[in-house]
Amino acid sequence: MTGHPEAVGSVRSVGPGSGPGRGASAHDGSTAHAVLAGIVCGLVGFTSSFAVVLTGLRAVGASPEQAASGLLVLCVTMGLGCVLFSWRLRMPITMAWSTPGAALLAAATAPAGGFASAVGAFLVCGLLIALCGLVRPLERLVEAIPTGLASAMLAGVLLTLCVAPFRAVVASPVAIAPVIVTWVVLVALARRWAVIGALVAAVVVMAVQGVFGRLDLSTAVPAVVPVTPALDATALVAIALPLFVVTMTSQNIPGMAVLASFGYRPGMRAPLLYTGGATAVGAVGGAHAINLAAISAALAAGPEAHPDKSRRWIAGVACGFTYIAFGPLAGLVTAAARSAPEGLIETIAGLALLGTFASSAASALTDAGSREAGAVTLVVAASGVTVAGVGAAFWGLVAGLVVLAALRVERRRQHSRT
Repeated sequence: MTGHPEAVGSVRSVGPGSGPGRGASAHDGSTAHAVLAGIVCGLVGFTSSFAVVLTGLRAVGASPEQAASGLLVLCVTMGLGCVLFSWRLRMPITMAWSTPGAALLAAATAPAGGFASAVGAFLVCGLLIALCGLVRPLERLVEAIPTGLASAMLAGVLLTLCVAPFRAVVASPVAIAPVIVTWVVLVALARRWAVIGALVAAVVVMAVQGVFGRLDLSTAVPAVVPVTPALDATALVAIALPLFVVTMTSQNIPGMAVLASFGYRPGMRAPLLYTGGATAVGAVGGAHAINLAAISAALAAGPEAHPDKSRRWIAGVACGFTYIAFGPLAGLVTAAARSAPEGLIETIAGLALLGTFASSAASALTDAGSREAGAVTLVVAASGVTVAGVGAAFWGLVAGLVVLAALRVERRRQHSRT
């Protein structure tokens, strides 16, 4: 999930007793501080990437009702995970939907079997994540995937989405330009709020164009729309495997590293079992994947959330309840997105993913020894090619592994000569 650790700076002055050593008033102020930090974590997490989730679900065949159902299920499952794990372990364990996974779906081709085949792929992805919690060698296998290639695959997928705002502004400058200009201004003045500011600008554009007066409010109340999963081999290769790889390598493993950096070590087993199981069950409701929060985890786990490390779990609980509160808004959000001017939702999604693209591309191309393999992975993943019904993300990873193997052979040959 995208998010910015700097956003906690907006809550540093909450309460007169935010500093340690001030008795009951300090404790109460710090608790309120932790609650607010958790609310900000949930607010930033939802508003900065819900557009990516809706775009991804619609791309693989979901109807508006199914997309709203998926968004609702995601909010509830990840919210419950935050609350249960944070309260039970007394650690700020935050969960999120897989934003890289949603981006991958947005760049994918709808499977021949329709959304039912995509749901089958979501279910298998969840089972694979849960298996990583049960079978340690499988987790090690995922960790063995070169970080640079996994990042390159993600960067290639994101590239196609990140160019959307600039294509859209040419096609519809009146609707899109205010959103991009707002984003640029806030990047300069208050970077952590740039995506949320762009979203507010988009809402203003929609209001000026009378979109809200045309909304079909009969679909504003979300409901879980069950979808019978269909297991299709092509969809499993094109969707389930890449979704599993990016969710593990871009979210779960880094998410655990973020927690460890703040001194929390909950272990991988229980979070993987929950997120994998919730993904498998939630797939029937149209949800693609949930995981440990990565970047946004710092909002609840860092010292700004609470001066006492043992009390930061309160922020994790508050984040969870914030996500759950967003669930009932899924239908309204989906209806508004459906009625938005063409290219507007894609613009918000693209702007939200620019930071993730930049960090992924940098990781892919930093190591001189594997740079060519990363470049090949990136360009193939960005190409949009489909071979045997399998999309570019999978073939990008395959091509990168082949080139990486060739580079290693070449290095061994050079070493043997010397």
